[in-house]
Amino acid sequence: MTDSQQQQLEQVLAQRVFSGTANVPFGEMTRDQIQERADELGSAVGWGPTARVAGVASAWRELTMAMERSEAGKVSDLDPEVVLEFAPRLWVVPPGGTLLQSS
Repeated sequence: MTDSQQQQLEQVLAQRVFSGTANVPFGEMTRDQIQERADELGSAVGWGPTARVAGVASAWRELTMAMERSEAGKVSDLDPEVVLEFAPRLWVVPPGGTLLQSS
């Protein structure tokens, strides 16, 4: 992993994500929290603009399955490439780019 990729991974893992009643670092989220997020977003899917949430909810479900397969207790236990692959699909970082990089 390059220094740039390592820096990006650290930023992604530190990104705060809403879970239950508080914002927590993405890297600290557990499988249960990931599943809760998938369920929450899945229940918000409907017509019109909310239909776009379906893909994000699906990505959160896929992350739950990836964590189960690798027996990861929290996101930071996953392979770094998996974390970086999922981050934009989950909207942890903006799709198509990141606001996390410094200028």
